[in-house]
Amino acid sequence: MKEIKWIFLVYSILSAASIAGIGVSIAEKSIMGVIGCIVACILIMGFGFKTKKKMRENGEL
Repeated sequence: MKEIKWIFLVYSILSAASIAGIGVSIAEKSIMGVIGCIVACILIMGFGFKTKKKMRENGEL
């Protein structure tokens, strides 16, 4: 069984929470909330992909 990469678990939970935040913001009819959650989702996923690339280059994956 492979070892858990905790940083990726944190990134995925935060990304899922921001996607859920988009739904909540739509339900609350908050344009700023939707925009904020979309930006947060893009940033979190970007950091995740950047971290994965860095770890792959260093041979840690």
